[in-house]
This record gives sequence, structure tokens and C-alpha cells, in this order.
Amino acid sequence: MGLLLLLLGVLGAELYLARISGLFVLIGIAWLLAGQVSALQLLPVCALLLLAIPIPQVLFFQITSPLQHLATSLATSMLQLCGVPVLQEGNLIRLPSITLEVAEACSGIRSLFGLCTVAVLYSYFAEKQVFLRVVLVLCSIPIAVAANALRILGTGLLVQYRGAEVALGFFHEFSGLLIFMLAVAMLMVIHLLLSMVRFSR
Repeated sequence: MGLLLLLLGVLGAELYLARISGLFVLIGIAWLLAGQVSALQLLPVCALLLLAIPIPQVLFFQITSPLQHLATSLATSMLQLCGVPVLQEGNLIRLPSITLEVAEACSGIRSLFGLCTVAVLYSYFAEKQVFLRVVLVLCSIPIAVAANALRILGTGLLVQYRGAEVALGFFHEFSGLLIFMLAVAMLMVIHLLLSMVRFSR
């Protein structure tokens, strides 16, 4: 199976198929050398490795565009709630002093996959119930989207009240790491709440 995927990936110039073929080869080797049980024990590891493989570019762009629009809309709504005069035009956020563009890099897709990976690792080691593991991984998706919208909100507020030099300088680079840490903390809080509900029954 793995060799077939590798062949199809190489002949079709599809790197994703060629890359995931290695996972099937790994499982096949474990099955051949150590048996079915050992091969099945590798499935969680292979699932984690699968998250490390970049998705196909076609799928990447199909996900990125809706995420850009969603992040722009959420950030615009939150800026309006904060009393900032703002107008949304596509993926552009027009403020009185400057126009912010929610570019592909600001869509949040990289932080989304990163947080999903952290959620898989965290749920595997911190939670025993499979159902709650799945819930935590699924919760990482809206958390990542909300966190990205908060980052854009912070940029917009700084532009409005402190100027573009402050908002688009060091803060713009540092805020990504800060917001990602906040998203991980939110994931842990949700796990804590789910555990409290479970033990209260």
C-alpha cells in the first residue's frame, strides 16, 4: 500500500501522497517484523506524524480563504464593539488612520494546525477517555479561530490608539506567540471544566 502511494505520488507529482506513503511503509514494516498488535500500537504515533505533513496546496488554499474572511469578520465585529469606527471590505479592515489587510499569513491556518497538534499531544497524555480526547481536539479548531481574531483585534486597537508604528512593529511579530500561548491555556481550561463536569456526576 505504501509503495503504491509512493509510486502514485511520484508519477502524479503529488508530494502529499509521496509523503504519507512513508507512514504506511512504517506500519507495514512493524506488522511484518513484530505482528499486528505492534503495528496497531503505532497508529497514534502515525496519526501525530500525519499532522506534520503539509496538506496539499489545493486544499490549503480552499481552507485559507474562508479562514481569512472569518477572521476579518470577527475582528471587525469586535472592533465595532470596542467603539472603533471600522469598515470591512472583503479581507480589508478600513480604520480611520490605516487599512489593515488580513493576508494569507494572517488567516490563522498555521496556528490552527499547530494548536490541533498540541491538542492531540495534550489529550493523549492528560486524558484517558477517548471521547474527551476527541472533544479537546475538536475544541482546538474554534479556539484557534477565536485566538487569531483576537490578534487582529489587538492590532486594530493599537493602530487606532497608539499608531501604526507600534502595532505593525515588534508587537505584530510577538503577538503570534503570545496569542498561541493564550490558545493553549484556553484548551487546558476547557479540559479542566470538562473534568469538573465529569467528576460532579
